[in-house]
Amino acid sequence: MKKFLIALLFAPVMAFASTGGAPIDKWPGSVSDQAALQNGAKLFVNYCLNCHGASYMRYQNLVALGLSEQQVKDNLMFTSYKIGELMRIAARADEQKQWFGATPPDLTIITRARGEAGNAGAGADWVYTYLRSFYRDENRPTGWNNTVFENVGMRHVLYGLPGQQVLNHDTHKLEVAVPGQMAPAEFDKAVSDLVGFMVWMGEPQQEFRRKLGFFVLAFLGLLFVGIFSDGRYGFAWNLTTAELSLIHISEPTRPY
Repeated sequence: MKKFLIALLFAPVMAFASTGGAPIDKWPGSVSDQAALQNGAKLFVNYCLNCHGASYMRYQNLVALGLSEQQVKDNLMFTSYKIGELMRIAARADEQKQWFGATPPDLTIITRARGEAGNAGAGADWVYTYLRSFYRDENRPTGWNNTVFENVGMRHVLYGLPGQQVLNHDTHKLEVAVPGQMAPAEFDKAVSDLVGFMVWMGEPQQEFRRKLGFFVLAFLGLLFVGIFSDGRYGFAWNLTTAELSLIHISEPTRPY
């Protein structure tokens, strides 16, 4: 019990230490941008789905991004899986632990898992910053390190897109040493799309839920205005109707 309380006490400190204390950028994307979500899905299956699974999401759910089943099969499925199957990977957890030293986490709800109480967007901000903060470090087994997650075990799988960054130890800022296929602003947009797709995966119905909530609140507002805007004909009429109904129910039926 004593060890548990000590671990609980120092858990926030350990969690902060794992982030490296680097400033976290705001994720600029939105789950309402369907084109961005489609591009994010393409990046996800090409760069992330090799080591990380999305075991709580089915390929068929991707049609909600405005794609047909045939488009999903042709552009987002590179295995013999069927359209109704889960987005799993072939490697087993024990194999990955042996290869990488730890099992790569499932990414279905990674942005929610990295979030904070009272700040639903914190997880997206963290992942957005993390994916843009890799730099070359020859002292690491993978050759890569990360300013957000110091001594991270993951290699920079996207490095061909932005190029290779190095850490300037004087300014503590990242600098591009070897240019990649994309300009910095273009790569930031690609990462934003990728994070947007992961945010959508964590709660595919969130945009519908927000719209539904808006219409419900609007309806309740109109109903409130309609009832109380005219007390003589609105609210009083409802009271009269209610009183008559109660009288009708409470009084016994009288014979003629």
